[in-house]
Amino acid sequence: MIDFPQWQRLGVGTAQFGNLGHPVSDADAEAVVETAWAEGLRYFDTAPHYGLGLAERRLGRALAARPREEYLLSTKVGRLLVDNPNPVGSDEENGFLVPDELTRERDYTADGVRRSLAESLTRLGIDRIDIALIHDPDEPDDRFAEARDGAVPALRELKEQGVIRAWGVGTKDPEMAKRFVDQCDPDVVMLAGRYTLLEQESVGLLAACARNDVGVIAVGVFNSGLLATDDPGADARYEYGPVPGPQLERARRLAAVTAEFGVPLPAAAIAYVQRNPTVVNVCLGMSNAQQVRDDIALDQVAVPDELWAELARQGLLDATFIE
Repeated sequence: MIDFPQWQRLGVGTAQFGNLGHPVSDADAEAVVETAWAEGLRYFDTAPHYGLGLAERRLGRALAARPREEYLLSTKVGRLLVDNPNPVGSDEENGFLVPDELTRERDYTADGVRRSLAESLTRLGIDRIDIALIHDPDEPDDRFAEARDGAVPALRELKEQGVIRAWGVGTKDPEMAKRFVDQCDPDVVMLAGRYTLLEQESVGLLAACARNDVGVIAVGVFNSGLLATDDPGADARYEYGPVPGPQLERARRLAAVTAEFGVPLPAAAIAYVQRNPTVVNVCLGMSNAQQVRDDIALDQVAVPDELWAELARQGLLDATFIE
């Protein structure tokens, strides 16, 4: 399992730096990095996908004066940014409020990986990437074979050459991630929204990661915001859209139990994931300095074992979790 000195319990996700869902200013993006750094956070994750390169550029500027050896940075491959032949003015359809002079072209070939990383280095203004993640090989169609035969050998070679320190896959599909773990020997899996307090993956991905010494970076632990407050409402977001009734009802039941123990629901959501020894980091999206401080405070909340036992008793948590 990857064991970098810079790992901490929390990491900084930068999808919001690409104006995911709402605009974020340059100043706020800078303040996120400044505050996170002051609080000791040293892992930052980004991707070309986030705001058509905007997140990488903002993160690179914010990290420019920081000692490169003191932080970890991951970015992703699989989506090249190319000129958009049919711009409509905004990338809002893909969730990012940025101009759409560029568009994404999915490419999981070896050449695509090398080009993607070279272009990311330019946008970031740095000389190396620590972790390269194959991004969303599951959507909108299955690109596993292309990634296995193209991206994986290229990333292995780049690791052997010392260009990157680790590689893996980033996806919200635990079954797809497990195929990589079973067949490709990655260093790490970034799993989005499928190993959370709300829904625990059921295909055996984390068990496979434990058997194969693969670290898990957990993202989306608030399920797109549904678990981010103590009182999940009907206007909450899930999968970046309206929350379905069953998920809302389950979130409200979780909130009722955590309230009984005086634990904020988002604190329990973070703590649940961190209890699994295979999880090496919980990476949270942060869009301003106060959110950084709030997330760190949530991470420091003590969660009693009795809370997990009660959740299991009510059928909201697999009982094997507390054994």
